[in-house]
Amino acid sequence: VMQTVTLSDALRLETGTGKPLSMRSSLGFLPADERNLAAAAALRLCAETGADCGGLSIELDKSIPVCAGLAGGSADAAAVLRGLNRLLAIGARVGSDVPYCVRGGTALAEGRGEVLTTLPALPDCHVVLCKPAFSVPTPELFARLDGCRIRRRPDTAGLLAALAAGDLAGVARRMYNVFEDVLPERRGAEVQRIKNALVQQGALGASMRGTGSTVFGLFDREEAARRAYELLQESYRDTFLARSLEKMV
Repeated sequence: VMQTVTLSDALRLETGTGKPLSMRSSLGFLPADERNLAAAAALRLCAETGADCGGLSIELDKSIPVCAGLAGGSADAAAVLRGLNRLLAIGARVGSDVPYCVRGGTALAEGRGEVLTTLPALPDCHVVLCKPAFSVPTPELFARLDGCRIRRRPDTAGLLAALAAGDLAGVARRMYNVFEDVLPERRGAEVQRIKNALVQQGALGASMRGTGSTVFGLFDREEAARRAYELLQESYRDTFLARSLEKMV
């Protein structure tokens, strides 16, 4: 079950520049060619539709941490697809999270992420997101997962029922991420410390996002969320306070 929050990047598209497709990012180390999902989305769209990509300029101002499990690159690619007003089907060929990022809101993602079912909106809540200093390569964690026995899984059916009932606490209690079980020991311990801090400050539940390393907590009270945000920001630079969003803007 995936959910949109207010943490976001800013993306500016310009067409008709008279120059080849170009891309610039506020983070100098990010690739500015087809290795960047935003540029890849534009190129894929042009290849699928036969449109001329010449003259398209993409400027990206990053606020979402990279390599953090937050689908920031996918969100950027989805924004390009929305901005260019093309089909969702193209997104699945760029990255697994892209179709969801085009749709946004609350949805069940199946298959590789391209099979989406709209769900009742997550009750309005505050979200604290905290990324520790390390990143986790997705292929590495999938390889670890393939070599171990999964002992616990998220209660997806119970989570869907809680969403249908508008029960935020019920949703939070049923969150679980199997990738937490295959993190290297020291990294797993740090993720657990962040989860514990969130819960101790009043989070209804906390979990790692995707393959990590970002940890998030759901709060029904803004003051509790703000306390958790301020506490974690003392130790972790990439800590954010956000809100749930019912639909994309």
